[in-house]
Amino acid sequence: MSTFNVPKREEVSENNQAIFDNLNKALGFVPNLYATYAHSDTALENYLNFANAKTSLSAKEKEVVNLAVSQVNNCVYCLSAHTAIGKMNGFTDAQILELRAGKASFDNKLDALAKLAKNITENRGNTDASVLENYLNSGYTKANLIDTISLVGDKTISNYVHSTTQVPVDFPVAQPL
Repeated sequence: MSTFNVPKREEVSENNQAIFDNLNKALGFVPNLYATYAHSDTALENYLNFANAKTSLSAKEKEVVNLAVSQVNNCVYCLSAHTAIGKMNGFTDAQILELRAGKASFDNKLDALAKLAKNITENRGNTDASVLENYLNSGYTKANLIDTISLVGDKTISNYVHSTTQVPVDFPVAQPL
């Protein structure tokens, strides 16, 4: 039961109305979580700029991080959204479940990334040296590491917004692990 409404276009600032229009054009709808950011006149634009910033990680790698982090933070909204996006990026249902668990037996490099994202999130940045070493030895660079940490932060923000507001999930709901 949500105590937060999902604001409609006419209930948000002019700037957020323009963002809603762009989201509608790009996605066909405004996801409830994005709409919830629009309670603030600045948070939606700031978040989308952060989330869509340039990165050294591929779209698939970003989904690895998004799924692992959202599972640790137990965010059903983000797990549901990123299950759908993960499928659009070529992951199977079984692979998505593995990634949520923080591993990828089907790809050694993605396995190192999933383990790192899970470890960073679980340990609030106090990353285990062996997990970090495995990540770097799998072919990732220090630049990739910083981008991965930034992405963990990005996803944690959305996880916390949903966990606090409990707005309805408007994606097919991800099955529990």
